[in-house]
Amino acid sequence: MNIVVLVKQVPDTYSERKLTDADHTLDRESADAVLDEINERAVEEALLIKEAQGGEVTVVCMGPDRATDAIRKALSMGADKAVHLSDEALHGTDAPATARALAKA
Repeated sequence: MNIVVLVKQVPDTYSERKLTDADHTLDRESADAVLDEINERAVEEALLIKEAQGGEVTVVCMGPDRATDAIRKALSMGADKAVHLSDEALHGTDAPATARALAKA
């Protein structure tokens, strides 16, 4: 069994956040980034399922190169594999486009 968990790197709640002047998306360089807390819990639950039933845990993340930090966090927690979907053309995509890209990955 392969348990797939979608993870996302998000701005740290305690860091300052601002938008870029160019396209009014989040200025990722201005904020500290962390693995989303809910996604971290999902990885923990997947690892519990793996322990009880066997298999492996794969994390999938879409984001810029910097998102590898979130992936590394999930791998350090015990995930077996990771897929990082990173393409500049995906910058600023809406929820449906993000869902389509992740589904294809």
